[in-house]
Amino acid sequence: MAPAKKGNAKPAGGKGKGGGDSDAGAGKLKPANTVNVRHILCEKHSRAAEALAKIKAGERFDKVAQEYSEDKAKAGGSLGWMVRGSMVGPFQEAAFALPPSTVDKPIMSDLVKTQFGYHLIMIEGRK
Repeated sequence: MAPAKKGNAKPAGGKGKGGGDSDAGAGKLKPANTVNVRHILCEKHSRAAEALAKIKAGERFDKVAQEYSEDKAKAGGSLGWMVRGSMVGPFQEAAFALPPSTVDKPIMSDLVKTQFGYHLIMIEGRK
């Protein structure tokens, strides 16, 4: 029988699962289907803005989440590993656009509005 890969222009053995964005360009995130998410949820914009200001002033994300977040994620805002498709649209878009960071130096979303309120989102890992 004929070799299966005869005539392929692309070399086999490249990393990644799927199409076109395998260029290791600076600032590009690797495609992910799961993210380890932390968030702060506030019903009112003013409360979420206060939380954002505290984090920008140098406070740890997890400590501010314990003080300000109005949801069930009591462990410093941790929601754990979330799969693409399990989050509401704007939250998911923001989460998958972020690079991983740590609670003491978080890289966060801007305030994200959903039907639940206003979220500050950071992720700790991608896979």
